[in-house]
Amino acid sequence: MAVDELQAIIQRCQILEESDFKGEDFNLFQVAGQKCLEDGYAAQLLEVIQNEKNKVIIKNMGWNLLSPLVRCIFMYEQDDDKREHCLKILDQLAQLCNPKELVLGLLEQIEQTSGEQVCQTVMLLLQPLQTVLLKLQNKKAYSVGLSLAMIMNQLTPLPVPYTKQQIQEDKLGLCQCCNAVVDFAKPFVNEVIKNMEKSSEHNDMELKEELLKFCMKSLKYPLLSAQLEQLEGIEEHPFRLFATEIIDILWNIRELIPLVFLHHKGQSPRWENQEFEDIERKNSADSLACLSYLVFVQHFGIKCFPVVFSPSYLLLCNMTHIEVLLKRLVSYMAIVCTYIFFSYLQDLFESSLLRMEDNSLLCHYLEFRDFINVPQDLVKIMTLCPMEHLRKKSLNILQLFIDKFDAEGKYTLFRCLLKTSNHAGVEGYIIKNIKDQIHLSLTKEYDSIWFTGHHLISLLDLVLSLPEGAETDLLQSSDRIMASLNLLRYLVIKDCERDNQTGVWTTLAKTEQNFLKPLRVGLNMSKAHYEAEIKNKKENRKETHSSNTVCSVTVSGEKMPAMTTGMQLQVLHSALFTFDLIESVLARVEELIEVKIKAAMDEN
Repeated sequence: MAVDELQAIIQRCQILEESDFKGEDFNLFQVAGQKCLEDGYAAQLLEVIQNEKNKVIIKNMGWNLLSPLVRCIFMYEQDDDKREHCLKILDQLAQLCNPKELVLGLLEQIEQTSGEQVCQTVMLLLQPLQTVLLKLQNKKAYSVGLSLAMIMNQLTPLPVPYTKQQIQEDKLGLCQCCNAVVDFAKPFVNEVIKNMEKSSEHNDMELKEELLKFCMKSLKYPLLSAQLEQLEGIEEHPFRLFATEIIDILWNIRELIPLVFLHHKGQSPRWENQEFEDIERKNSADSLACLSYLVFVQHFGIKCFPVVFSPSYLLLCNMTHIEVLLKRLVSYMAIVCTYIFFSYLQDLFESSLLRMEDNSLLCHYLEFRDFINVPQDLVKIMTLCPMEHLRKKSLNILQLFIDKFDAEGKYTLFRCLLKTSNHAGVEGYIIKNIKDQIHLSLTKEYDSIWFTGHHLISLLDLVLSLPEGAETDLLQSSDRIMASLNLLRYLVIKDCERDNQTGVWTTLAKTEQNFLKPLRVGLNMSKAHYEAEIKNKKENRKETHSSNTVCSVTVSGEKMPAMTTGMQLQVLHSALFTFDLIESVLARVEELIEVKIKAAMDEN
């Protein structure tokens, strides 16, 4: 019945001129063709389409069969003859239909798919879509760009397989689909290469720009989220293969080196809407960061680069990308601190730093914004990240970064971090670094003006002080205070008053006024307060005859687990122990100062 209806419509249209086809004819053809497919008459429909007499009809009306055709292909089993007939129909439509209409029809099918069927639909329609696009003459670049953008937009919401098992299973087909999309793009890449050798016509440049956009999107997704290390048991890692192809495309269209070193500054499209422009800039920055990782860490396409760049220049180029990755990581920490993201950041930063000798990076590099922002963002990860191993790795990277600077650079960086970190533990760590640099400066092998004399006096003014005087929260600032006391003890022991290389004796009066005296007063007040608290807790416990009274404690806006009176007493005793520790070091420092001054007076 369905075949008869189709034959009747075909016979009626065969006697009409192409210009005489009406909307009613299109609708009747679509309904009859759909019915043939749904009733299992795909073989008969294929015969009608292959009939030379129906060529004009199929050219104008065939694209209307795409939607029911795709539906039926997924409905039949792989080895079903009806499915094979449907695939042949799809191939015939790609050969016979109006290219412009068929492109829109195919993209509509890709756009309408979702979830688990996205990759299946894309891989089914890539070949016919490529066939049709190659037939286009006008606006080919626009259509190719639209097709690639539509495909990537549909793939982007899919989760990227990360573990070896996930990559091998490839449940949604993303690994296979990504490499199929690259194969889809290759004829257009070859066309651009051929045209670049001949001329630089505007249309050729448009096609090149569309391919560049595709590569940039591919770098952000899936490559920025993909596991790219070699995995045992996987001969051809799908994402490594995909990365290789993307790098090859960029090299072939002569964009690889400009992207890595020039960053296409000012060449991003201008949007009237500021929000769109910000999104475009962010996406471009993510893509370039991934490209830098692929080239300098994974060494994709590295043979294309001339070996003429200094390690400091490569670090300068990569610092922009390192900052981008750090900013993303800091912003994601509130939700989840992704290991893969940090892995990219760590590998790129370390590989850039390890190329350099210690003490070789000149101070003027700190005039670049990235060189200041990066250590500050590392501090945020060190202090805010919920994952301990990432905090420790961030600390290691920060130390590696510090080690590469010359003495003036270290000095400047220390001043910056002391003023901006707002974290006693980080400040204590920086003060320990300052102590190490002073020690090196006081040895004959490493004489530095930056950690002796008037430069050091200026730095000590920052270190040997209490931000809020005697009212400073000594418990909160204990790491910084202990590091400062240890530094002062070292200076008093190592630098005698006669030599005064560090200037510590010149500023002793100021140090006592701004640091030692308020610290002594603060310690006395804090100890008295905590001893009173302990006494109150013990008395309250005796009155209630129980140590199991529970209270809640809030820290930084977060409610902590309920604490019994016994647990509270433990915390208070721990605080007292910290104060005793600070007091013992303070007493030792005061004793050493007194001894040194007395010895100097006796000598005089």
